[in-house]
Amino acid sequence: MRALGRAAEQYIALRYRLGFRFAIQAGILRRFAEFAVKVKAPFVTTDLVLRWVSSMTDVLPATAARSVSVVRQFAVWRRTTDPRTQIPPSRLVAGRYKRHVPYLHSADQLRKLIEVAGRLESQNGVRGQTYSTMFGLIAVAGLRISEAVNLDRADVDLDHGVLTVRGTKFAKTRLVPLHASTTMALASYAARRDAILTNARSPAFFLSESGRRVTIWSTRYNFAHVSQLVGDRPSQRDSAGRGRYRHGRGPRLHDLRHRFAAETMLAWYRAGADVERELPKLATYLGHVKMEHTYWYIDAVPELLRLASGRVVDLANPEARR
Repeated sequence: MRALGRAAEQYIALRYRLGFRFAIQAGILRRFAEFAVKVKAPFVTTDLVLRWVSSMTDVLPATAARSVSVVRQFAVWRRTTDPRTQIPPSRLVAGRYKRHVPYLHSADQLRKLIEVAGRLESQNGVRGQTYSTMFGLIAVAGLRISEAVNLDRADVDLDHGVLTVRGTKFAKTRLVPLHASTTMALASYAARRDAILTNARSPAFFLSESGRRVTIWSTRYNFAHVSQLVGDRPSQRDSAGRGRYRHGRGPRLHDLRHRFAAETMLAWYRAGADVERELPKLATYLGHVKMEHTYWYIDAVPELLRLASGRVVDLANPEARR
């Protein structure tokens, strides 16, 4: 491994030791280091970073800007031991993070998605059962993908219908009560899983065909694959044009969490509930630290914005309601 690659691994190890969640950034740095080795670059320069970014294809400006930001932080650290290192300007690449407009599956779309996921090809039948159950759970409980993947068997209380969600995005633990039908679906999956994977040693609730915990990446991949099968994502040829097909752009698995939040708020507005008073409950259920993360749905979902605006008008004109 070249010096720059070794330095990247040292930096990654340092960030982990300091307690940072660094998996995504580590992947970015390793790809940058691989590029540097490929072009025989001994140290970081602004030109090298620009060439690396230019080599990226099919990435959003925000993604490129984030990648440069990660490399820039590494360069600041690296310069302390290698004075040849150049620190790229903070705004070398234009772009900023912009939240995706949520894709809200209809009830029929969601039902079809779960049914097709249940029929995914599998040597022992576990693959389809795992992903159809996980997709359904995310949709009805509003979990983050990582929260569903990280569930252990001990975290799923099938007797009382409660999930214990640990190690969340903001390192907090919360209890998530479930509807009786959801608890029954999880119990059914657990029984089928244990009947097939009799020697599985993983404590994970959702298991792969090999009896290991499923990964975030495989979960996203299977969701994209199923979305393509049901027609929600268009097929796209790969960049080499070899006839192999990618999954294209379309609904994301995280949109199922968005759907749960949006549908909950829509139900409140349609029922005439005091949404302002109810929102903190939803924020707690979703694990939001800041209320603005929950309020975001009002701007992001047109029907919610319309209902919220109508509520404001009604409150401002009490005579109109008589």
